[in-house]
Amino acid sequence: MPPPPADDADAPVDWIITGVVAVVTLAIVVWGLLAPDNFASFATNALDFVVTDFGWLFVVAGTVFVFFALAVAFSRFGRIKLGQNNEQPEFHTLSWIAMMFAAGMGIGLMFYGVAEPLNFFRGGVPGHGDHEVESAFASTLFHWTLHPWSIYAIVGLSIAYGTFRLGRKQLLSSAFIPLIGVKGAEGPVGKIVDILAIIATVFGTAASLGLGALQIGSGLGSTGIVHNPGTPVLLGVIVVLGVAYLASAASGVGKGIQWLSNFNMVLAGLLALFVLVVGPTVVSLNTIPTAVGSYFDQFFEMAGRTADSDGTPTKTAAEWLSGNTIFYWAWWISWSPFVGMFVARISRGRTIREFILVVLLVPSAVTVVWFSVFGGSAVEAEKAGHSVFGDGNAEKQLFSLLDSFPAGTVTSVIAMILLATFFITSADSASTVMGTMSQNGRLIADRRVTVLCGALTGLIAAVLLISGKDEALTNLQNVTIIAASPFVVIIIALMVSLVKGLSNDPMYLDEKEQRRFGLRLARERRLQAEDDAREQRRRQRDERRRHAAGGSGDVDMVVSPVPAGASGGQAGHPAVEEAVEAAAASAEAAATSAEEARTSAEQAQQWAERPARRGFLRRR
Repeated sequence: MPPPPADDADAPVDWIITGVVAVVTLAIVVWGLLAPDNFASFATNALDFVVTDFGWLFVVAGTVFVFFALAVAFSRFGRIKLGQNNEQPEFHTLSWIAMMFAAGMGIGLMFYGVAEPLNFFRGGVPGHGDHEVESAFASTLFHWTLHPWSIYAIVGLSIAYGTFRLGRKQLLSSAFIPLIGVKGAEGPVGKIVDILAIIATVFGTAASLGLGALQIGSGLGSTGIVHNPGTPVLLGVIVVLGVAYLASAASGVGKGIQWLSNFNMVLAGLLALFVLVVGPTVVSLNTIPTAVGSYFDQFFEMAGRTADSDGTPTKTAAEWLSGNTIFYWAWWISWSPFVGMFVARISRGRTIREFILVVLLVPSAVTVVWFSVFGGSAVEAEKAGHSVFGDGNAEKQLFSLLDSFPAGTVTSVIAMILLATFFITSADSASTVMGTMSQNGRLIADRRVTVLCGALTGLIAAVLLISGKDEALTNLQNVTIIAASPFVVIIIALMVSLVKGLSNDPMYLDEKEQRRFGLRLARERRLQAEDDAREQRRRQRDERRRHAAGGSGDVDMVVSPVPAGASGGQAGHPAVEEAVEAAAASAEAAATSAEEARTSAEQAQQWAERPARRGFLRRR
């Protein structure tokens, strides 16, 4: 098995990929600055087209990704290690989980932790009325647990397997080698894949930066630090966050991201514990099993929602899906290149089964608790007549909830710090990954390329906020869906390529070789047992004939066996009795031999069908 590729400090920048991404991004920036209304109108029209004609693809693909990831985890491929067979994990398990969670979900939970369950409770979800706790939390978990993390798992596994198991470049295009070959992956098709991956990452990260800026701006207004924060304040927040995440990216994964991720998890845990203790504790705890049970009870109903489904009391199904399910699927897909590559980068030494199950289940479990605590508290306040809904702006609702508790100003400041650090970890990862994809898979990207990618992300976020004006959040959502649309097809093709590659893994080939050997051995033993049984029966016949012939006085004459109860001297002749006894003993021995042969053949068959042990009959 080839060793993982060493980092090439002289890996050149792929100017075709970098140039195309820069030109496309800058063109959108110029368009948004010079004609913001026209840009916003285009985004709205393009969104309508995607939702109307391809919304079904997002809905179906999202659920297919979940079942595909689970199928791979529990298949024979699950034992394959992402690295050498004796390689140990690079990061401690807790740090590993903290980094993947902070990169893949953090700022979204801060933004929507209160808003989503509360809005679904007040407005209802398709096919259900308003003020239904079960359906509100079921739809929330549907958007934030297994579905997004299955997307990250598929992309991350494809990259990690090719990079650390097979020694390929750390590029998304390299994951398609089993499907299109090395020439295809390094040719125009591969470059298109990498270009689309970077563009999707730019817009997905820009959407997160915009969400973070909106919510931090609301926090500044809520705490009285800034009165009525407007666009200039939001742009200032973007600049500060941009400088921070670029500085973090320059320090490397092992330093900046790991430290910030651990800090985030501790601070987020303390904030959640505070809300749990001072808020409606019992209600929040009861919400956990209610949410999980409702999620599984309504899973297939939610997975089958399309534009033709029943709507909510205030919206059609198409309107609701475009702002919720389809937006989330597009957002997760747009994040999948960088989150997948980042998760791959920190997962070296894990088995495929461990990788998939941890990536799917652990962040999902934390997400359930988070929404149950924050969303459960908000819904309970709504029931009690102390609504934190306000004017309906999602970015304000977290701070409205915190202000209803003691020490509201302090916890609001902590929430703003969390928003900033969560985004820094995500954008840090995104900038590093975009730099890697721009430099032929170089593990440690050149800082200049990383800074360029980060700057482009900041520019896009600023343009989306400016062009969106009062509808900034809607504008962020619209453009994210449009940018991620082509990437749905890429992930579907990636699943096919992954299965094809795993089927030819050295360990799996050893398994197939052992199975073929076992089947061949079982067949040989079965044939040998049949030959032994035939030979034994032939000897028995010969033995009976000799003894019968001796009892009649003529050794050459074949005498038929004497029926029981027959009269005459032959029946009681000593020679005949000895012949009968010998024949019986011989028959018993033959039966025993045949049974042993059958048992041996069955054992060989079972041996052939059991999972192959690693290292046995290793191909040379």
